[in-house]
Amino acid sequence: MASPAGADPFLISATVFLGAAVVAVPVFRRLGLGSVLGYLAAGALIGPYGLALFQDVEGVLHLAEFGVVLLLFIIGLELTPSRLYRLRADIFGLGSLQILISGAIIYGVARLAGLPWEAAVIAGGALALSSTAFGVQILRERRVLNAPYGERAFSILLAQDLAVVPLFTLVALLAPATMASEGGSVWWQSGIAIGAVIALYLVARYLMRPFFRLIATAGSNEIFVAAALFVVCASALLMDLVGLSMAMGAFIAGVLLAESEFRHQLETDIEPFRGLLLGLFFMGFGMTLDWSLIASFWWLVIGGSIVLFLGKMVVLYALTRRFGSDHADALRIAATLGQGGEFAFVTLGLASGSGLLGVEVASILSAIVTLSMILTPAAVAGADRALQRGPDALDDMDGLEDADNKRIIVAGFGRVGQVVSRLLRMRGHDVTLIDSSPRRIRIARTFGTQVYFGDASRLDVLETAGVGEADILFLCINDRQGAVHTVEKLRERYPDLTIFADTYDRFSQMRMQAAGADLVVRQTFESALLLARKGLEAIGDGDAADDLIEEFRTRDEERLELETRYGSLKAVEILREKYALDDE
Repeated sequence: MASPAGADPFLISATVFLGAAVVAVPVFRRLGLGSVLGYLAAGALIGPYGLALFQDVEGVLHLAEFGVVLLLFIIGLELTPSRLYRLRADIFGLGSLQILISGAIIYGVARLAGLPWEAAVIAGGALALSSTAFGVQILRERRVLNAPYGERAFSILLAQDLAVVPLFTLVALLAPATMASEGGSVWWQSGIAIGAVIALYLVARYLMRPFFRLIATAGSNEIFVAAALFVVCASALLMDLVGLSMAMGAFIAGVLLAESEFRHQLETDIEPFRGLLLGLFFMGFGMTLDWSLIASFWWLVIGGSIVLFLGKMVVLYALTRRFGSDHADALRIAATLGQGGEFAFVTLGLASGSGLLGVEVASILSAIVTLSMILTPAAVAGADRALQRGPDALDDMDGLEDADNKRIIVAGFGRVGQVVSRLLRMRGHDVTLIDSSPRRIRIARTFGTQVYFGDASRLDVLETAGVGEADILFLCINDRQGAVHTVEKLRERYPDLTIFADTYDRFSQMRMQAAGADLVVRQTFESALLLARKGLEAIGDGDAADDLIEEFRTRDEERLELETRYGSLKAVEILREKYALDDE
């Protein structure tokens, strides 16, 4: 892109990229087409086949490839062993079969179309994957992630996410440069690669947790972010040095940190970088779309997208029925996951860059995936009509999420948070614990309690921990100012969330209530009342204790209300006058 005289080329590039994304992504999300298509459209507009504002597409993709590395790290963080075990049949059975069968069918079609077997394998694997962004968005909007068909659809997406790492590795192995290697060097490289994976496992397993614990004690958010990025970069660099996928290294590091107490904070700190760089990757791939080529083969793009969607729907429907889903659930899963996915763009981009796929073929396949994404909302609506299930019927499924065991977040594992969480867990509820003290977290772990490291005054940390799906949040942090700001931000973002909080004194209680907390309790209030009750009983005045304490509660609540309205001095004056008259 030519820069005007005196203008900084970097600032011009950044302004154009960010401006295109800011305009395109909200428009596409407003239309229900998702952010991925928005990024692709923005890239296509400013790329060499659009307004030609940028020509160095390879440079953009090289930088943005790190977004894929960060995405695989976050996916690894989400795959805790307990979750994998619970969904193991659907992930490793149903999900794997869907990938293999869909990929084999697409491979056969690609071979009939004249593609070499290496290119056909990659095309089959890439197009067999569905869009995690589209699928999860639809499931969340309908509030059925915990319904039977929602969990099954999510398991299939999880299997596809797991398949991305070996698929990326396969691209590297089938690349012409790799295929041309001598047999001995291939075995030598394989040995080095296996050794690197084992080394990464040992480092992540035994050194990363103490490393992050040491960083956390510094109390600096910036240093923790730097440490998180360092771990991702180092893991990716190690795999790159031995000829494997950088994303594979990040994924392994993420999986090994999935059950650490730093999981939520790591995901929160990495997410902004991941979002921007992955968006840049999709924009870069949109820049590669040759619209004149697509226009020349419009019949192939339209027909290919329809055939891809219908073919994957048939496979998904048949497999989910075979695994026990009823007709309605199987049809909904098939309609939700019939499209191609965002990882197809990533895989096709890597395959094109390594020489496995020609640029023209990659552009046509990418256009097919793009159009299949656009078909998704219509397919889901069509499935609803076919089942003659209206909005009211879908609302009936919401109850499936409301299990007896509620989802609860306790932010702050100090004196109050410990008691609250123990009571709730005794009842069997699903409680997520967050605290910012590495020492307190380490002590809790010795007693078998999993507490995640994170600054609970930050909204993004709470969102990563799942506050958007929580039934109730207990805010028990010592940062009085931070707690008030947290309640304000939570109430603005999640107006229906139930927020119970403890606080230091009556002044901060008034501020917390004004900020929107549903219930605020002062830390020493109930213990002081109990102490007074025991004292009254000890001096022989226990019969009056209940009435006296109830009267005290009434006056305290009245005082709080007056203080909120008129201020402390005026409130005390009103109360003195009122109760002095009553006594007379």
